[in-house]
Amino acid sequence: MGTKLLNKTVLITGGLSGIGHACAIAAAHEGANIVIADLKSDAMEQAMQEIIMLNPEAIFIPCNVANETEVENVIHETILKFKTLDIALNNAGIGGDAFRIGDMPKESWEAVIDVNLNGVFYCMKHELNQMYAQKCGNIINMASILGKVGFAMSSHYVAAKHAVIGLTETAALEYAPSGIRINAICPGFILTPLLTNSGIQDNTEIKQHIIDLHPIKRLGTANEIACAFMFLACDENTFMNGASIAVDGGYLAQ
Repeated sequence: MGTKLLNKTVLITGGLSGIGHACAIAAAHEGANIVIADLKSDAMEQAMQEIIMLNPEAIFIPCNVANETEVENVIHETILKFKTLDIALNNAGIGGDAFRIGDMPKESWEAVIDVNLNGVFYCMKHELNQMYAQKCGNIINMASILGKVGFAMSSHYVAAKHAVIGLTETAALEYAPSGIRINAICPGFILTPLLTNSGIQDNTEIKQHIIDLHPIKRLGTANEIACAFMFLACDENTFMNGASIAVDGGYLAQ
């Protein structure tokens, strides 16, 4: 067990699986008090048990980040339990179905925007208000390489992730004088349930196409993204603000 985040309160949305869960495990290993905000699922008990084994103080708060009232309650419950909110990872997100823009159903567009953009905005709004009152804090938004470039058939996801980077940069400017840092992580294609549930595991041709988009010729892992999270979360990197770090196997270098 380490001490890099000893007694820090770390809030992670979408922390029951994939990248969010890997980040929760990494932070708990370094002594953090973990708050997981996520939708209830069959995986909840096992996922939380893995975190609680590292820190018995860890708690789960049910939350749909697209509902501002539920987000506000998460912050309230976090402060009741731990008194401060030191680090927030806004990670919850969905992929969405594939459509050309002209064929995109309004419902599909709104579903992705509600979670991937509005959800991040609601989280940032209430996290920032708490951190502003504390005069300190650290927010890390989970963006994507698709927040930097286009990707056919995914305009809803691409638009949301571009906007998350814009929110990150704007908030960094607004809140830096108050001792609050805001940065983003831009993963490439990572082998998580978000990706595997899209069906690529069952389609060898599509999976190989996605792999070949990365010069490193493989998909990333959740633990590799957790390493980037820990880099931004720790106090050794307090000069980083408004950055969007690509962890993408060289995808954006092409």
